[in-house]
Amino acid sequence: MMRYLSRWTTAAVLWIAFTSLAGAETLAATVEQWGLLGSWAVDCTVRPDRDKGAVLTYEIRGDGRVMYRRDFGDAKDENEVVSATVNAEGLLNLMVYFPTLHQTRQFGLLLAKDGSLRAIYNRSERGEYTIRDGKYVKTGVPTLPQQRCSQQSS
Repeated sequence: MMRYLSRWTTAAVLWIAFTSLAGAETLAATVEQWGLLGSWAVDCTVRPDRDKGAVLTYEIRGDGRVMYRRDFGDAKDENEVVSATVNAEGLLNLMVYFPTLHQTRQFGLLLAKDGSLRAIYNRSERGEYTIRDGKYVKTGVPTLPQQRCSQQSS
């Protein structure tokens, strides 16, 4: 099991290391054109909290890397988006490397006509879903739409 995880982690790190600057520019252009950049929350008026909702921020760094920041109030992290594609239905498919978790996760986001953002799927590199078809796997409850926050809470 550890050998399997180690191979995936090594592959993810090598893939990140060998991504060219041109690839980073394409990645940045994809997330920018799709409309992902900025901070998002279920309720932007509530301070970030693990139980009440996190603030999720996507930004392009000066070096062209796309970063994904999560603010849970009591904990924060920053992770690199290593891949972004848009399918024919307009779903943004992201791959994010989480160094503290030693894993890469894939998730799909849908931008609604009202401007809200909704998670459609979230899965580990082993194919284990936490969100599938817009619903949390454990509870069957639909994911909530997130709104773009004009200013991120600190």
